[in-house]
Amino acid sequence: MLLKKRAELLKNVFQIEDEALKKSHPTGDLSIMPIHMADLGSDNYEQDFALGLMDSERKLLHEIDEALVRIENKTYGICLGTGQPILRARLEAQPWAKYSIEFAQKLEKGLVLEPDES
Repeated sequence: MLLKKRAELLKNVFQIEDEALKKSHPTGDLSIMPIHMADLGSDNYEQDFALGLMDSERKLLHEIDEALVRIENKTYGICLGTGQPILRARLEAQPWAKYSIEFAQKLEKGLVLEPDES
C-alpha cells in the first residue's frame, strides 16, 4: 500500500510541477501577451495553490519514506510516542501513521511534545 501511494504521489508532484511551470506563454515570449491585473492575480493564485499542493504532497512522500524505513527496521506499527502498537484499523486507513490515535490527538492539543526521531 505504501509503495502504491508513493508512486501515485510522485506522479502527482511531477504533474503539478509541470503545470505550474507551463503557466508562462507557450512560446516563452511574454512581450506579446496582454497584461491585465486580474489575469496576473489569477495566475499568481493558481501558481501559489499549485506550489502549496506540491509541498503537501512532498511532505506526505517524506512520511511514506519514513514508514518504509520503519518497515526495514522492524519498528513499523509501533507508536513513536508511546512504544505501544498502533491499531491495525489506523494503519489500514493511514499506512504511514507513526503515532497511535490517542498520542496523535495529544500532539494536536499540545499536551505532549513530538518525540525526537533521530
